[in-house]
Amino acid sequence: MTKLNSIELFAGAGGLLDGFEQTGNYNLLGAVEWLKPQVRTLIHRLESKYNDVNAARKVLNFDIQRTKELIHGWENDEEFGSSNGLDNLVNSRSVDIISGGPPCQAYSLAGRIRDTNCMKDDYRNFLFEAYIRVVEYYRPKLVVFENVEGILSAIPTGEKITDLIRKAFDDAGYEIVDNLRKYALIDLTEFGVPQKRKRVIIIGIRRDSENIDYQEILHDFYQKMLPTKKVAKVRTVRDAIGDLPPIYALAEPIKRQAYENNSSINGHVSRFHSKRDQEIFYILAKDIENAKFKYESADALIELYYQKTGKKTNVHKYHVLRWDEPSNTIPAHLKKDGLRHIHPDSSQKRSITVREAARLQSFDDDFEFNESQVANFEMIGNAVPPLFAKKLGELIPTLAKNLEQLEKIDKTKEELAVY
Repeated sequence: MTKLNSIELFAGAGGLLDGFEQTGNYNLLGAVEWLKPQVRTLIHRLESKYNDVNAARKVLNFDIQRTKELIHGWENDEEFGSSNGLDNLVNSRSVDIISGGPPCQAYSLAGRIRDTNCMKDDYRNFLFEAYIRVVEYYRPKLVVFENVEGILSAIPTGEKITDLIRKAFDDAGYEIVDNLRKYALIDLTEFGVPQKRKRVIIIGIRRDSENIDYQEILHDFYQKMLPTKKVAKVRTVRDAIGDLPPIYALAEPIKRQAYENNSSINGHVSRFHSKRDQEIFYILAKDIENAKFKYESADALIELYYQKTGKKTNVHKYHVLRWDEPSNTIPAHLKKDGLRHIHPDSSQKRSITVREAARLQSFDDDFEFNESQVANFEMIGNAVPPLFAKKLGELIPTLAKNLEQLEKIDKTKEELAVY
């Protein structure tokens, strides 16, 4: 089968891209990411896993908002150096698909709660406009646009962001499904990701014919094709991380090391936690192990926090993962602390490691995270789970082929009508 030529925007560490690469269905022309730790991680993955000797040239470290330079090249930039740009990588080839999701913090419900102005002033609200500009330039047959559930309710300027996105796609000549909440809001646990994670997956189709019902094609994709990739049984925390070696606390911390941390597994190292936090983790995990469930309510958790720290809070800070359930959502916020991702084994008295977060996001163990712990947690939390991306990537070529056949039939009818 002929591979689809692809461009990845807002590539991050490459969760979506990695899933697509696993299928063998795509020829990556170029990827764009502006954060350097993510760029280094993605290049290493492409080189070490997929033997891509051109990875360092394909992955462009640049700001997508500077779209003209991104496409045509830039020189001697203080932050991003020099590059011949996307056009040089595409090299006059047709682009079949553009995929990616603009940073989601401005749309996330958690972000809006924490921000005093509900993220209305956040520049990331409108990064989709740069995405659309690249789509308009290369005119791919298909577009995959991923984002958080909060995008469905985000109203940064008095108009729903989804209405702005829909209009932008429509003006560019692309059809997206008519009801995003009904069709495009996907529960990734249903596809084998061991984590409670809902994401909006927008498929855009270039309108090449007035006689084809693109809405019918989109409805068919979401209601018939995508469900074929669902799993019969939901995967749990135990399924994902149960076989990783335990990490125990040291009797006394050595500087900023509070745990044994002698695993040779990439990223399987515990962050520092004080004796006080270790005690809280033990109490909470042991309570679940003993089936007491004293700390099920937010009020009980807030009271425990006050008892142990002497500080008052209106928001409870702790959550212990349950062995036999999917994890709660793995967020980029993990880079700040792990209090809402406490390991379920009370004897370990810690939050989850980078490798455990990666497994809960369905990254393979040979996907290496070699940046700072902060950067590693951030890129994992922001990623599309590769397992879901792989399943999506397996379906896209079929969708492309179906469209091609419909357009051939339509063209034949037009030619016959002339005669």
